[in-house]
Amino acid sequence: MSQPYRTARIDRIALFSLLAAVLLLQGCTLSRAQIRRADAVVAATTDQSTSCTRADHCAVASPLLDAATQALAASTPAQPVHVVTLLDDSEPALAARINLIRAAQHSIDVQTYIWDQDDTGQLVLDELVQAARRGVQVRILADQLFSFNDPDLLDRLARVSPNLQVRLYNPTFHKARIEPVEFAAGLLCCFMHFNQRMHNKLLLVDDSIGITGGRNYEDRYFNWDDSFDYIDRDVMVGGPAAQQMAASFELFWQHKRAVPLTHLRDVNRRMLADSAAPTWPPPHYRQPRRVAQLQQVAEDAAWLQAWLVEPSLRVGKVEYFSDLPAKTDKPDKKRAQNFTRHIMEMVGDAKREVLLQTPYLVMSRRAQRIFKRLHRNSEPPRVIVSTNSLASTDAFAVYALSYKHRKRYLETFGFEIHELKPHAPGAAVDYDLANLGSDGLTLPPETASPASARRERFHLLGSHGSNNRPAPLLSEGRRFGLHAKSIVIDDDFAMVGSHNFDPRSDHYNTEAGAIVYDHRFADLLRQSILRSTEPQNAWVIAPRQATVPVLSDINQAIGSISESLPLFDLWPFRYATSYDLNPGCQPMRANDPGFYACYQPVGDFPDVAVSPKLVITRLITAFGAGVKGIL
Repeated sequence: MSQPYRTARIDRIALFSLLAAVLLLQGCTLSRAQIRRADAVVAATTDQSTSCTRADHCAVASPLLDAATQALAASTPAQPVHVVTLLDDSEPALAARINLIRAAQHSIDVQTYIWDQDDTGQLVLDELVQAARRGVQVRILADQLFSFNDPDLLDRLARVSPNLQVRLYNPTFHKARIEPVEFAAGLLCCFMHFNQRMHNKLLLVDDSIGITGGRNYEDRYFNWDDSFDYIDRDVMVGGPAAQQMAASFELFWQHKRAVPLTHLRDVNRRMLADSAAPTWPPPHYRQPRRVAQLQQVAEDAAWLQAWLVEPSLRVGKVEYFSDLPAKTDKPDKKRAQNFTRHIMEMVGDAKREVLLQTPYLVMSRRAQRIFKRLHRNSEPPRVIVSTNSLASTDAFAVYALSYKHRKRYLETFGFEIHELKPHAPGAAVDYDLANLGSDGLTLPPETASPASARRERFHLLGSHGSNNRPAPLLSEGRRFGLHAKSIVIDDDFAMVGSHNFDPRSDHYNTEAGAIVYDHRFADLLRQSILRSTEPQNAWVIAPRQATVPVLSDINQAIGSISESLPLFDLWPFRYATSYDLNPGCQPMRANDPGFYACYQPVGDFPDVAVSPKLVITRLITAFGAGVKGIL
């Protein structure tokens, strides 16, 4: 038998085996009898004990919830009143969640894309369990792909309290944990179904106040990871918009893709194999001192006043938007892409400025049409984009497609692109303050109190001028990546949410966010985004300087042809590259006549070491345009 024939035969056997596995797994849904048996086990063994008998369920005092209650009382249908807080800093973002969970008197609804079992994940989960045990109705809806992939943990959650319910969104083959072969089978057999994920993030308390934005429940979203953390953002909204949040959560909770734990094959099997009631063990934190400090400030009246109450704004109109669950099932339904459509309408109406912050600068076709039209206006709005560099992102495959279309972004859309540096000093300030006094770190005397810490933070910012791992770097030190998704239009209204402004967010994932129609909030968000674009925090993407007239023109012509090809985009000399500001110069736009005198080129992938990820980035740029929507 020849080698090519033998290889082809092996490939066919492997394909048939995978197809057989797909068919087998599709047929392995649980029977109604199995589900009823597991439901009976849960009902018989759930811990019925309570830690509180008071009518308010022993809720702690919260100025955050009080402000939301006051806003609701002052609101009328014609004149809504909201209290909004921009949660830029990671410690206040986590402390606000813990405070609200402890202050809940009636209900807590949580929706997320990722829930890890590191310190952050354990802390928030344990706080929710304790809230349920004191009588609060708690519901958790998490996307299955990156959340709670431990059947033992889910078994414990199912029986820890009758007041706690957990569902997983769109579980592959009706399981909590999937193996690599099942992952591959899911892609092969039912790609559209498997590829549609719930990317919404929401924490809603007593249907009065909610937090939405970009943060998941994992250490790196709150500056608790030792090596790689995110610059991220949420907004806390109290008032009538919370009822829109409640309605959205209810739609997802009741949808057929939100699957109860007893319906999951591996969790069901675990329950039926051991009907003894599991205990809820105390969390084991990697840095318990840091966690204890966070828990303490979450109930510290002075700290809450300094970090969360004083920065709040009392505003009028706020809207919470969300796509419909499983929007890929009926993409033409008017409300299916409600949030996505509304964002596009906002951008399309811009007159003066669009300020966009996104981790992934890969534009959908609809977004491309809008930005192209805006740039053709007689007086086009300025479009400033804050995004990741290859050195800062952990999604290098996505970055490759952003890199491919740089000329289109700069010339056709008029973008001013700023790519985050991996050791951005502005991000390091937030990390240091989120870890002050934690295990292994010393709390400086000047930041020992909430008020002085707050002053120190702004002083430090002013001194700078107002489970994938990233690619290896030439430099050393703690790294940061951008994960915030926000937009400001004409300084009039602003959005903070989960939408990445990319094809996946447009067409596959469900997204959500809050739009605040207030120029003061828009200005706060604008200044926050612009800090990430300052020279010490970001490189500027600009056209290469034409040094040899004829050769430069030929290079640009060949590069343009190469970039337009869906495959074989192999030309190595790209239209644009990264620039860093020279010492002694003032920041300026790339189209300023003095730009090249004050900025020096630092290469297409500054600070990135030669590695397989760098090679793959180049390969995806050359051959991967067809997978833009998947990435």
